[in-house]
Amino acid sequence: MRALTIGRYQPFHKGHLNVIKEIIDVVDEIVVGIGSAQISHELDNPFTAGERVAMIRRTLELNGFRGLSYIIPIEDIQRNSIWTAHLESMTPPFDVVYSNNPLVVRLCKEEGYEVRHPPLFKREEYSGTEIRRRMVEGESWSHLVPEGTLEVINEVDGVQRLKDIVREEDSYGRKNI
Repeated sequence: MRALTIGRYQPFHKGHLNVIKEIIDVVDEIVVGIGSAQISHELDNPFTAGERVAMIRRTLELNGFRGLSYIIPIEDIQRNSIWTAHLESMTPPFDVVYSNNPLVVRLCKEEGYEVRHPPLFKREEYSGTEIRRRMVEGESWSHLVPEGTLEVINEVDGVQRLKDIVREEDSYGRKNI
């Protein structure tokens, strides 16, 4: 059986890794869809799709999950009525969807997919929003992400990128983290 899970992974953190470990325990393969793949260099979405692929791939390999997954960027199409068909066109066939996102759940169920709800792990701590906030504020954050993610963030100077984005948004009077 092949499962699909989809998220933005901004960044990929230990909560995400725990969800994937849970899913891999009950399926043969997993498709990890990277949502909003076209967006990067924004406060809520600082990392590119390629950087997120690298974070996930390295993390899965470091945790012994080589060859069990597909990691596929999925661009937003802004048309919910055809979103599932778009998803199917971008991924290998899948049998079950793992998601806690209400819209993803609804759209996949409407197309006849079985949807399972993965457990959330320390959601208040393992949160992309919280990790990005800590990065910007200079607080401890690296313990919240797996080693593969940390390597990629360091390689692309992701903390500085986030700080630059906040500074740029401040200068234009836009939202802060």
